Amino acid sequence: MAQIIANGIMLSFLFVLFALGLSLIFGIMRVINFAHGEVYMLGAYGVWLFTDILNLNFFLGMVISMLAVGLLWVILERFILKPFRGNLLPAAIVTLGLLWIFQATMLVTAGSANKSVDFPQIFQGTVSLAGATLSLERICTIVIGVILTVALLLFLSKAKAGRAMRAATQNPDAARLMGVNIDLMSSLAIGISCALAAAGGVLAGGLFYINPYMGGPQLLMGFVIIIIGGLGSIPGTIIAAFIVGFINSITTSYLGSNYAGMLVFLAAIVVLLIRPKGLLGIEEM
Repeated sequence: MAQIIANGIMLSFLFVLFALGLSLIFGIMRVINFAHGEVYMLGAYGVWLFTDILNLNFFLGMVISMLAVGLLWVILERFILKPFRGNLLPAAIVTLGLLWIFQATMLVTAGSANKSVDFPQIFQGTVSLAGATLSLERICTIVIGVILTVALLLFLSKAKAGRAMRAATQNPDAARLMGVNIDLMSSLAIGISCALAAAGGVLAGGLFYINPYMGGPQLLMGFVIIIIGGLGSIPGTIIAAFIVGFINSITTSYLGSNYAGMLVFLAAIVVLLIRPKGLLGIEEM
């Protein structure tokens, strides 16, 4: 049970970093980013490039990868996604196109073979805690996940830009009338969102294999999470990420990974039958 709990926490924070980005982007831009899984994939390949190919320090490679992916998507938002803000169907087509472009680009440049990223030597080995055997890599993943999640929550609640972003998420029209620059908030939201997703990809790259298709399953789980939590709800997204993370951990331990996705979707159906707007409400689409 201790092992299941530890694995559940680790998976939950990977889901949190990914799904928070989807929630922020939808909340402000009213866009469902189908290429968000490729953001996760680009983060993983970025740290692989910087650490395994260019031999940079892992944490430096992680920061550079997050910044590079975030900046790339700020540029894409400004010149490609901005005209489709609030138009769900056209934006969906555009982001699906970006999905195929990024996936094909990585297939051509890096190949389809699985790759892996090595955590620093100081994070090699295992520790025993309350009956659970945890690798230091997984502990590092949990710690970084906690730090990034807390940093985002503090930014949204304490910083002036964070409060403006929350206002734009709750009611973009009212926020605009109060002087909030929606264009700036959209760029900031997509930059932060994609940097967080890239961080999730970086951490996943140190635990699992990297390949051009790794974003697909993560995107599916991300959609389930934001629907369970309530579209645009940050607290709901975090709660739902932990629900999905622990369902995955428990199911994989007792029944095998093939049943995990099925039970996650069953849980989503049950939640929506009881609360059609999700755990903490849902914005009108």
